Amino acid sequence: MEVFIDNRDGTIWDMPVASLKWTTSRIGKAGTLEAKLVIEDPRKFSINSGAVIRVTDGSYKIFYGFVFETGFNADSDFNVKAYDQLRYLMYNDTFVFSATTATAAIKKIAADAGLKVGTFEETGYKVPAVVEDNKKALDVVAKFLDSTLIATNRNYVLFDHFGKLELRNINNMAIRADDFYIGEESLLFDFDYKKSIDEETYNRIKIVQDNKKTGKREVYIAQDSANIAKWGRLQEFRKVDERMTAAQIKDLLDKLIKLRNRETKSLKLTCLGHWKVRAGCFVFVYIEKIGIKQYFLVDECTHNWEGGVHTMQLDLKVI
Repeated sequence: MEVFIDNRDGTIWDMPVASLKWTTSRIGKAGTLEAKLVIEDPRKFSINSGAVIRVTDGSYKIFYGFVFETGFNADSDFNVKAYDQLRYLMYNDTFVFSATTATAAIKKIAADAGLKVGTFEETGYKVPAVVEDNKKALDVVAKFLDSTLIATNRNYVLFDHFGKLELRNINNMAIRADDFYIGEESLLFDFDYKKSIDEETYNRIKIVQDNKKTGKREVYIAQDSANIAKWGRLQEFRKVDERMTAAQIKDLLDKLIKLRNRETKSLKLTCLGHWKVRAGCFVFVYIEKIGIKQYFLVDECTHNWEGGVHTMQLDLKVI
């Protein structure tokens, strides 16, 4: 494990590390690094806010980011907290886009923020005009990706790969099962499996559209009466732009009810770590006792490294 800190004042340190935690989330959060450094006298090492921190382990390029917080305690533990580039998309502003793809919109947002970009896959679908006032840039990114998912059933993830933003289709981020999998006889320590209709499940979709010409509000509804009888009514409400046609709204209704009208399945794992795994990728899981033998999407991934032992906690979901 190598941790390099560039203070951006001509000072570069190769710092010994006692422990490290690296967390990535698929939606709405920057990658985070929390490191405990081995320093006999922390007063002699002044790490500047905004310093570059780079973490590698052999051939694995793990983290490239910027120091946001430092501190030490009575035991002389020196702690550093850093974020990757996505942290710089947490600002609020007004965002106005004519109909455009998520790829083009996110590239513009990144360029406006002065961020470095790498591979951006083309999402293809043109999202209708977007106007957002006093919204976080990262939330606007999520809106473009969510609109693309609903319209095309293609799921994309934005992440920072060692100092460059990448936009990838999650189907291109699967880790081959013959290369790496998690199971009762392969890496797994503990698991928690759950089925739910509590958060992302809706069996009734209601869309409204204000008609300025008539002064009335048009209402469109799609629902699954059988699932309403089983689960109760779980409604998602949306208001759409007046420029959308009735055909476009009905198409959106159809896609939303197909996407939302189902149970969600999630799985939390504690296992030995592998640096290939991060939020947004697919991992193969085989747990015979609960009948699981399939790929899961990583929603959140936390790597812990301490004393040479590498473990990880994964929040997974079925797609």
